[in-house]
Amino acid sequence: MERHFCLEDSAWFRMVELDEVDSTNSFLKRYHAPEPRKVTLVTAEFQTAGRGSASNTWESAAGKNLLFSLLTHPRMVEAERMYVLSEVVALAVCDALNGFAPGFQIKWPNDIYYGDRKIVGMLIENDLEGKVISNCIMGVGINVNQTRFESDAPNPISLAQILGREVDRRLVLEKVVERFLFYYGWLEDHRNEKIHKEYLNQLYRLEEQHEFQDSTGRFLASIQDVEPTGHLLLLDAEGKMRRYAFKEVQFL
Repeated sequence: MERHFCLEDSAWFRMVELDEVDSTNSFLKRYHAPEPRKVTLVTAEFQTAGRGSASNTWESAAGKNLLFSLLTHPRMVEAERMYVLSEVVALAVCDALNGFAPGFQIKWPNDIYYGDRKIVGMLIENDLEGKVISNCIMGVGINVNQTRFESDAPNPISLAQILGREVDRRLVLEKVVERFLFYYGWLEDHRNEKIHKEYLNQLYRLEEQHEFQDSTGRFLASIQDVEPTGHLLLLDAEGKMRRYAFKEVQFL
C-alpha cells in the first residue's frame, strides 16, 4: 500500500489548486498570501502560457501531467550561490521519479532525463534583496500520463510511457514535495556541499566523453563540475577546461 505524504495547509505550508492559469510561476509572482508561509505550492490542471527556460514554452495536455510551482524565501542563500536552489528542486524531483522506476538523472541546468529523453522541465526565478535570495519560485512540469506530444520538442517521454500504465498524479506530487522538504532542510542547515555532492551523483553524463557545441563549433568533452553560480565546467579532449553559462553550450 502506498504511503501518502500530507499536503494539507499548516502554519508553514500552503497549497493552492487551480483549474487553469497562464503559468503557475506567473501566478506566484502576483500572489499575495493572507499570511506568509515557508513554502507555498501552486498546482494547475492546465496552463495557457506554460513557460520553460529562456523563451521556451512547455507543452502539457490538460489533466494529464503535473504543473506546479513552489515559492520559498531562502534568505540563507547568497545570490552568488543561488544555483543550490536548482539543485534542491532537481534532486527532489529526481528522487521522487526514481521511486517509480530507476534510471532518472538530472541534466544541466534544470531538466530531468530518462535515458536520453526529457521528462521534466523547470524554471527557477529568484528575487534578490541585497546579497541574499528573498524569494525563489521553482516551476516544474512533469510528463506523467501524456502519451502523445504534438509540439516539435525532440525527445519527450512520460512516466506512463516508461511504466506502461497511468500513474496517480497526486502521489507523484506528494513524493516530490516530501523530498523537496528533505533537501530544503539540508539547505536550512547550510549543508550546501552535501547537496552538491548528491547532485553530482545524479548528474546526466558526468565525466563521460560526449559531443558538445558552442559558438565556435563542435567539440568532445566531459562534464567535470557545476559551479555554485550554475556555470558548467567541461574538460575537452585537448585537456582544456571550458566554462559555460546557461545557453552558451549545447548537448549533442
